[in-house]
Amino acid sequence: MMATPLPESWRPALDPVLATPPLRALGGWLRAEEAAGKTIFPPRGARLAALELTPLDAVRVVILGQDPYHGPGQAHGLAFSVLPGVKVPPSLANIYKELRDDLGLPVPRHGHLDAWARQGVLLLNNALTVAQAQPGSHQNRGWEVLTDAAVAAVAARPDPVVFLLWGSHAQKKAARIPGLSTGPHLVLKAPHPSPLSAYAGFFGCRHFSQANAFLTAHGRGAIDWCLPE
Repeated sequence: MMATPLPESWRPALDPVLATPPLRALGGWLRAEEAAGKTIFPPRGARLAALELTPLDAVRVVILGQDPYHGPGQAHGLAFSVLPGVKVPPSLANIYKELRDDLGLPVPRHGHLDAWARQGVLLLNNALTVAQAQPGSHQNRGWEVLTDAAVAAVAARPDPVVFLLWGSHAQKKAARIPGLSTGPHLVLKAPHPSPLSAYAGFFGCRHFSQANAFLTAHGRGAIDWCLPE
């Protein structure tokens, strides 16, 4: 179904999902869309980047996005992140503002979040592909079955994890995950960092300091949220 195989650490949880009808249908549909000349982001080989950079047993924080950026050169498989040299999108700029106000960190000049992913921050979109210039175009095509299973696999682990749920979309997704609210994890909710809603409670939520305090208290170590230039 995918050009890139599942990363080893995620296979026990996600291999069975790939064999289900929704994922098989998704694979056929994506191939047909590409054969028809549709441009799909991110490109093949980058669609599982969140799982590749953050092994299941290394997850310490989960940040859920909706779907990839739909402009050329932006999406590369991590929620909210863009490749070096690409203008920082508005929602990510607001995330940086909250980081500055919460932890006193300098505002990065780029939007590449792979340094977070390599520390155990799972930056997972709900749908892992999108058609160019058509936001939300690949929702309800089957990706949700896979990403629900990925979040459930994290929630089922005994290691405490922080779930940062920004906006109603992320919060609705998390509500489908068994055991998330009753496990050893910390679930923090706030409005989405989009310019449309950031002033309704995302600014001032202090999720980053709360996450680090929880991780430190549970022996998992703080995330270094400062991004190298």
